[in-house]
Formats: sequence, C-alpha cells, structure tokens
Amino acid sequence: MRLMLTFFRAYPGQTVIMLIALLLAGVAEGMGLSALLPLLNIAVKSSAGAGQHEPQNEFERVVVEALHNIGITPSIGVLLSIIVVGITLKSLLLLVARRRVGYTAAQVATDLRLEMLRAILRSKWEFFLHQPVGRLSNSLATEAQRSSDSFVNGATVITLLLQAIIYGSVAVAVSWKATLVSLSAGVFIIAISHFLVRMARKAGRRQTSLLIALLARLTDTLQSVKPLKAMAREHLADKVLSNTTTKLNRALKKQIFSTAVLDATQEEMFAIVIALGMYVALVHYDMPFQTVLVLVVVLGRMLAQLGKVQKQYQKVVLGESAFWSMKAAIQQARTAEEHLGTGAIPSFQRNIKLENVDFSYDQHPVFEHANLEIPAGKLTALIGPSGAGKTTIIDLVIGLLRPQAGAVLVDDLPLSELDLKAWRHMIGYVPQENLLLHDSILHNVTLGDPELSEDDAVQALKSAGAWEFIEPLPQGVHSTVGERGGKLSGGQRQRIMIARALVHKPRLLILDEATSALDPANEAAIGRTMQQLRGELTILAISHQTALVNAADCVYRLEKGQAILQAD
Repeated sequence: MRLMLTFFRAYPGQTVIMLIALLLAGVAEGMGLSALLPLLNIAVKSSAGAGQHEPQNEFERVVVEALHNIGITPSIGVLLSIIVVGITLKSLLLLVARRRVGYTAAQVATDLRLEMLRAILRSKWEFFLHQPVGRLSNSLATEAQRSSDSFVNGATVITLLLQAIIYGSVAVAVSWKATLVSLSAGVFIIAISHFLVRMARKAGRRQTSLLIALLARLTDTLQSVKPLKAMAREHLADKVLSNTTTKLNRALKKQIFSTAVLDATQEEMFAIVIALGMYVALVHYDMPFQTVLVLVVVLGRMLAQLGKVQKQYQKVVLGESAFWSMKAAIQQARTAEEHLGTGAIPSFQRNIKLENVDFSYDQHPVFEHANLEIPAGKLTALIGPSGAGKTTIIDLVIGLLRPQAGAVLVDDLPLSELDLKAWRHMIGYVPQENLLLHDSILHNVTLGDPELSEDDAVQALKSAGAWEFIEPLPQGVHSTVGERGGKLSGGQRQRIMIARALVHKPRLLILDEATSALDPANEAAIGRTMQQLRGELTILAISHQTALVNAADCVYRLEKGQAILQAD
C-alpha cells in the first residue's frame, strides 16, 4: 500500500479525520452487533414461554452485565434500540468519512494536474520540445483521474478492513475457535486467488503505457487530418491507431477477466466455508442455534468484507501505475526546470549582441563563432535557407536556448547575468502558427490577464492595424473568432496575433516568420504596420517576404553557421 502511504503523507489532516470517523463507525457497528446474541436468546425464550433467561456463554454474560451496570434491563425493545442506534451512528460516521474521501480525491486530481502543468511550464525549452503533446494530455485527462480513483479505492480498502476487524472481534468474543478456523479459511481463499490481483496490476501497467502512446499518436494525427484526407491516405492513420487500440483492448480484456473471475469464485468459496462451519457447529459440537446464527452473521460479514478488501485492492493496483507514471513525468520536468535567475533587471537602451556564439543541436553544429547586432529602435530582419538557424537566433535572444560558447548581450550585459523573467516581460512574440483560441477577440488579445483592460486591447489592436475590421463588427472586440480563428482571414488572424504581442507594451517585438503564410497584399500591409511601429520599439523579424526585408534597417543572412550583414 505504498500508494496510500504517499497520499496520507500528502494529505495528513484529511487522513486523520477519515481514519477517526472510520474507527468510530466500526465501534458503533460493533456495539450494535454485541446486542444481537442476547436479543436472539430473549426472543427464543419468550417464544418458548420460558421465564427470564440465563446467558449461554461468556460473551452474552459480559454484554448483559454491562447493560445492568448502566441501569438498562435487557429486553427485546432495548436490544433492538441498541442495534438501530449502532447502525445509525455507523451510517453517520461513514458519511463523514466518505465525504472526506470524496473531497480529498477531487483535490488529488486537481493537485496532480496543477503539479504537472507547473512542472512542464517551468521546464527548459529543450525538454519541452521532446515532450509529445499527447503525453501531457494523457496525464491531465486520464492519469490524474485514475490516480484519484485509486485513492478512493484505497480508502475503501481501509474502510472494509476496519469493518472486517470489528466483525472478527465480535466473533472472537462469541467463539474464538470458530473465528480462527473461519479466518484461516478466508486467508487461504484470498491467497490462492491473489494471482488475479497480479494479473490486474500487469493489465493496469499495460493500459498506462498504451494510453500514453495512443493519445500521443492521436494528437499528432488529428493535426494532420486535412492533408491525409486530401491525399486519400487516412487509412494509414487508421492502421497505426487501430494497432495501438487493439493492444489496449487486450489489456482491458485481461482486466475484465481477472475482475469477473475474482467476483465469481470468491463468493462461492466463502459460502462453502460458512455452510460447512454451520454444519459442524450444529451437528458435531451441538452448539446452541442462537449462537451459531450469530456466528454465521458476524463471520459471514467478516469473510465478505475481507473478500471486498481484495476486490477493492485489485482496483487500486489497476490505477496505481497511472499515479506513478504521472509522478515520474513530473519529476523529469522538475529535473529539467529552467532557472530564470535573480540577476540585474535589463533596460535595453542600445542593442542586443551575439558575440562569438557556438550552438549545436544534439551534436549537430548550427553556429560557430557567430556575431550579430540588433540595434534598439530598429527593424532587423533575418533571412536564409531552411535550417540555417533563424529560429535558433530568436530562441537565443529570448533565452530559451543557451549558447555552448560565446554570449548573448543586452546593452553589453550577458543574458546569463540578467533576470530572465524580467527580460521576457519586455518581449512581444508573434509565431508563424495560428494560435488563436475559440473565444472573443478581446480574450485572444489579453489571454485573460486581469492586469489588462479592454482599452489596452483596443489600443493594441489599433497599433496592429486590426481595428479597421474589428470596429464594424456587431459585437466589436467581443466577437468570437471561431475555431483557430476560422471566422477571420489569414491577414486578420495575424494582426490579432500581433495585437496580442503588443498589448503589454513590449520593448522588443519578435516576428517568427509571422507573414510567411500571407498573400502579398496582407504581407505588405503588415510590413507598413511594422514601419509605423519602428522607433517605438525594436523589431526582430524572420521573413522571406519582400515587404519586411525592404522595410528593415538591418538584414542578416544566415548560412554556414554565420550571420552575414546584407544591408544597413
């Protein structure tokens, strides 16, 4: 139960409340059960017309004496009342415990999701690049929920185990020999069926690994549906996904088989044990029927609860692999945590320089002693063939990547000596990809930042040249853009992306091939917008388009690991 110990250490307060409630519920149930044997004896004596009965064993004598000591005369009404009170207290206390379990389970899922998100978002860019989006989606969607379910199942195991102990304690008080025999038989039955629990654990681990692979591939495939359908090659995606889904189906079948067999065989074996025990007690040992009946009730409940313990534990092991998988992923992300530093706050008054920068991706050189200067208040363009390192330059300037040699300087201060978080607050970034959300224009610009007002968004939209097509809309900035901005043209989407980058008033605006998918008219319009912004802020743009290159103050061509100044 290492999983439950981990949960208990993480949520000690909730655990203590749950355990106390469960313990008291067990005591209340034991109190009710203790009145059962005297009640049966009184009922039998009354139906036989006998007078006041004498206790037939030590347990009944102790119960009757305890009632006399507190001034209660045992009778059918009194003993039935004790049983009802015990059941009521048990139900109320179990309600408290189960409510606490439910609240804690919801918190487990929430905390795991937040822990995963924060760890991933704080990790280094190189680490993030190697993480499939489907892996993160699987953790947030399925693994967190399966972990939460395992906590609920584990808490249920503890509940059932405490109840079994209470039943066993009452049974021991009535007849310790019968209890010992029944308990031995129950342990034997559980032991021989434990292989089904191991089968379930193996199936659970298989499910975890297959779900990771399936969701990773599914995410990638859904992003490529249009070209696949356009080329009539969707059957290739179907083949890949069907293979993984079939393997997942086999793992689910093993899980269902192990659960069904355990349910079917365990109850039958326990019934045989109870029936044989009842026969031996009545025929060979001539025990009073009332005593045997009480033993059947309490020992039957004890064995039933022990059986449920094993079934619930089987459910725990089915989901625990999801928890450990998620914790392992979180730990990997934490190991790769990016240290933003607490250095000097950048001012960025003069320039950004790359001095003698060497950089390689997985031992493949991109730059060797590269030098480049980005003057403040100017528009600098980067051109060059694919793979020459244009986006790498941007990532180095942002601080997402660190050079293996040389330095990135902001006003002659190395980026490694600056507060990176403060530096990135000074940057507005416009990617090539369309990253608009299916939400309002306002939300797409502010991204829900509470520090940004509608006026800030409107001003950014005007600066990006987007206000002319937004103002006539019936709902203005509150108009919805559609899925991935589908209600807008390519140029309109790109202007909203530029407004998003401008809304927090950056000092440096980066365009990462932001105009590459636009037609010449839209590209020229955005080029004019950049010319208007030049001087108010520094612009660094990757572009193969004529308009931005012609508007640039400096143009660097990247080739053979060097940055060559083309125009000034």
